[in-house]
Amino acid sequence: MKLGGLIAATLWCAGCGIVDAQQPAQAASSAGLPVGELRGAAIVPLPRGQQLDTRKVAVGERLYTDTRLSGDGLVSCQSCHALGKGGANGESRSNLPGRPPVPVNVPSVFNVAYDFRYAWNGRYERLEDQLDFAMTAAAAMAGTWARAVQAVAPDSSYMAAFADAYPEGLTERSMRDALVAYCRSLTTPDSRFDQYLRGEGTLGEHEQRGYEAFRAYGCISCHQGQNVGGNMYQRFGVMFDYFADRGDLRPADLGRYNATHLERDRYMFRVPSLRNVEKTAPYFHDGSAKTLEEAVTTMARYQLGRELTAPQASEIAAFLRTLTGKYRGEPL
Repeated sequence: MKLGGLIAATLWCAGCGIVDAQQPAQAASSAGLPVGELRGAAIVPLPRGQQLDTRKVAVGERLYTDTRLSGDGLVSCQSCHALGKGGANGESRSNLPGRPPVPVNVPSVFNVAYDFRYAWNGRYERLEDQLDFAMTAAAAMAGTWARAVQAVAPDSSYMAAFADAYPEGLTERSMRDALVAYCRSLTTPDSRFDQYLRGEGTLGEHEQRGYEAFRAYGCISCHQGQNVGGNMYQRFGVMFDYFADRGDLRPADLGRYNATHLERDRYMFRVPSLRNVEKTAPYFHDGSAKTLEEAVTTMARYQLGRELTAPQASEIAAFLRTLTGKYRGEPL
């Protein structure tokens, strides 16, 4: 692609489809760092600490792995969002016991506290809304909050934990709130790139070239802020028609259109965070890219009109692997 076309593509990505995107200066301030001290203003480190009620987080952690919350007692939140698999599940589609396949690739639960909307199509503005959907969805928990409360109410340890964390004790509201608190606690600061931005570490030559390409090619126009994404919508297939090339169009491919039914939202998706991306293969809403290098190559072609060589894709993938953080101080 000629330079003029590349510039046009980059400007298109930077200027269209943005909703509530966090500005670099604001993000840097929330990370407790002066903007001038960062080695790249568009991406800023995740905060190292959070102000959450530890009692609520603790009971939420128990609920997260408890299969009794599901309608048939067979699955839990962890069944789709396994912390040991990058907060996802390593599958193109979840296929849980006795349930229809989930129509999209399950996104990671890590760092959801920094996303501006939830689900690939951005249908949900709050984590509470996303959890309400998951609790009742036939392909997920296939239950209700009322049933989940009844299922754990006989457990005296739960009752004591809820009584300690909530004035009202165990209720539908407090159960959902505890799960939200736990999900918000699932942050992964101190990636190697965060340390680099803070001036506390370095990147290897291969990684540095990948970071420079990530910026120069325009990837950073959509993947920026604290979460290196997760703060805007973008069309999948800016320069070429991804879905025509892939074929087999499915309802989930319509993206945000399924939430708004507005023609301008057809094929628009919430831009995913790239944090811990090396841990969450396969990639995209359809799970079609099996490797990080394949995902990078596909994004360059369809979003920027650029055909990458294998070495170029390898360098960008090397940079992306420096975005893998630590959960509770331990590497993922």
